[in-house]
Amino acid sequence: MTGQEGAMSDGLQPERTGLAWQRSALAAGACALLLLHAASRHGWGLLSLPGALCAATAAVLAVGGGRREQHLRHESEPAPVSHLLVLAVAALVLATAATSLVTFLL
Repeated sequence: MTGQEGAMSDGLQPERTGLAWQRSALAAGACALLLLHAASRHGWGLLSLPGALCAATAAVLAVGGGRREQHLRHESEPAPVSHLLVLAVAALVLATAATSLVTFLL
């Protein structure tokens, strides 16, 4: 690999990472819309809770992904992904799944 190829590929990794986070946020946003649509057809109430949690997941993924991409672009030695971010996304996904099961099975 020549020096020019290495320089070109260095800039692509942050972009690929940012795109992956964006795809995850878009998928969570689409799920939130579907859950909120189902809640609207059944009278809102507690059925809107899974949609709200899923929308919060999408927001955390979008903001966290944007910050991660900027860290990768502007730091020579970027820090690993924040444990708090991973924990927040995992907790929101689990809460969304649990509330979806509870509300839609009742």
